[in-house]
Amino acid sequence: MKKWKSEFDIFLLLLLISGLAGFFFEKTAIFIAASLFLYSAYNIYQLKRLADWASEKKTLDETSPPEGSGNWGTIFDSIYNLQKKQRSSSNYLKSLINKAQESSAALEMAVVMINEQGTLDWGNLASERLLGFKFPDDQNQAVTNLIRDPRFAAYFHSENYTEALQISIEGISDNVLEFQITFFGKNERLMLVRDVTQLYKLESMRKDFVGNVSHELGTPITVIKGYLEGIVDNIDDIEKRWHNAIFQMQHQSNRMEAIVKDLLLLSTLETKAIPGDEASADLSLLFREVQETTTKLMEEHEHKFIISSPNRLTVKGSYNELYSVILNLVVNAAKYSGLKNTIQLNTRMGKNAIFIEVSDNGLGIEREHLSRLTERFYRVDKSRSSETGGTGLGLAIVKHILARHEGVLHVKSNVGQGSCFSCELPFHRVLNSAQKKTKEES
Repeated sequence: MKKWKSEFDIFLLLLLISGLAGFFFEKTAIFIAASLFLYSAYNIYQLKRLADWASEKKTLDETSPPEGSGNWGTIFDSIYNLQKKQRSSSNYLKSLINKAQESSAALEMAVVMINEQGTLDWGNLASERLLGFKFPDDQNQAVTNLIRDPRFAAYFHSENYTEALQISIEGISDNVLEFQITFFGKNERLMLVRDVTQLYKLESMRKDFVGNVSHELGTPITVIKGYLEGIVDNIDDIEKRWHNAIFQMQHQSNRMEAIVKDLLLLSTLETKAIPGDEASADLSLLFREVQETTTKLMEEHEHKFIISSPNRLTVKGSYNELYSVILNLVVNAAKYSGLKNTIQLNTRMGKNAIFIEVSDNGLGIEREHLSRLTERFYRVDKSRSSETGGTGLGLAIVKHILARHEGVLHVKSNVGQGSCFSCELPFHRVLNSAQKKTKEES
């Protein structure tokens, strides 16, 4: 600011001197005009020097700013310093980009950036190897045109990426690829793709092993159970000191049989085809069957069982599988919530889903256990599970069946207040109900 004031002072002084000289020679206007011309010519000359310097095709290190005095010197130096800062920032950004590209090129996982229009922006080297992309030819192409598979297209357009997609894409790769997509920026997507063929094979081997072992164990367990039942029928012929051991053996063989049955069911669920659109389940009929099945259990634990039976509510899915889900949840609530509690079974409509809920006002579950409840053989209280004959597979079966029906299990619980197990099914699976008609009309 001081330099500009100084420059203004010089300009006024020039006008004053030229005015006085013009007054002395009686040509004031001519002298002032001449001084203004010289002042303008000087500034135009400095502008030309600035333009010539700016247009030079030399690097910043090879050229220095023009020499100048006063404000022009300040301008030259300021522009030069700005250029240095810009060049430094540009070099830093280029270095970061190069490092990012080098690191992404070293990844075995494909990294793909997709813009808000759903077209390809960028991909690393692994995307060319795993997905067959070719850059720059495939840039700005719709990703669903480059990956031609209806399962991928449905996954991509669903915009629900909580679960990864595992598929083998004909024409691209015989391997099993896992797709994970997440949103970033302005509705842009980052897609990560990895080859999980080996993991898929190991998982298949595990499923086969569990299925085979469970099947092979079935026969010896049945034989043991048969002999034990025969022994129990004639328990009076055996010394009393062996009675407790025999009853324990029978109890454990029953548990073993239940575990084998559940393992076989899980194995079947993992390999069996997903129920087609023609399969349906009337929830009011299903609720009544669950009520009839659990009547004795409720009486033993002195529970009050309240069912809000839905009116003409039918959903797409396997009746037997959904029956297994609700029965598992109701039996768990009866066995593990304590005594003399209220257990409720009802349905409710959400914004985009239907919820089937089993709740109780019993003991509740500590928060640390909630995320692991659907793990195989996980038990909150191992001693109580053994006493009640639990297999530790019930909620794993529930999770698998719901996944086969595009559903999710939600669990809420507070110690001393009770638990609520909620099965969420997408709204498009509701075939007919008064609630659906009301929702659609609104």
